[in-house]
Amino acid sequence: MILYGNWRSLATYRVRVALALKGIPHEVAAINMQGNEHRGAAFKALSPQGVLPALDDGHGAVLFQSLAILEYLEEAHPTPALLPKNLAARARVRGLSLIVAADAHPLLVPRVREFLQQEAGLHDGELKSWLDRALLTALDAIEANLHASPDTGEFCHGDTPTMADICLASHLIAAQFFKCDTSSYKEAQRIFANCNLIPAFADSHPLKQPGAPA
Repeated sequence: MILYGNWRSLATYRVRVALALKGIPHEVAAINMQGNEHRGAAFKALSPQGVLPALDDGHGAVLFQSLAILEYLEEAHPTPALLPKNLAARARVRGLSLIVAADAHPLLVPRVREFLQQEAGLHDGELKSWLDRALLTALDAIEANLHASPDTGEFCHGDTPTMADICLASHLIAAQFFKCDTSSYKEAQRIFANCNLIPAFADSHPLKQPGAPA
């Protein structure tokens, strides 16, 4: 397998954590996102949308979109499981994951930030308000679910990490990058701390990757 990504890409972080949790050997191909390599013809020949990450599965397929890649890894390498066995539980984990990956994260990505500043004319303060709203609206929903559900344990669902924890961790790292105060989200912060006790999470942090600033 070859993982095409960038140290800063939080979607790449999600895949990196899943590969580490499952102990799946892979190569890393660093894509210069700051230099717009992901928007160039060579990368788009691999992944036409031109977004990170992409995963060459080693069998002729190039996979794209982080949650689709996580689902593939779960089906191809089911141990340790990132989804519970119970159908309702699986739906809950997927739902928590999608709050991050489908609702919030698309509002934070560089191409959206660039449009808001360069085309819509938002100044830095207005952009910060946009980012805070996207981050905190998602956390409001996640925190409420974590508090209300008896299925919340040491992690988002039970006492072992799932896809939901990978997504939550990526969201809280985004909040750190954008200097958004999330200290009042006690359940989310507790679970994030538990995640970071696991090497697969801690070692996958964007700032620990080659190319990241010191």
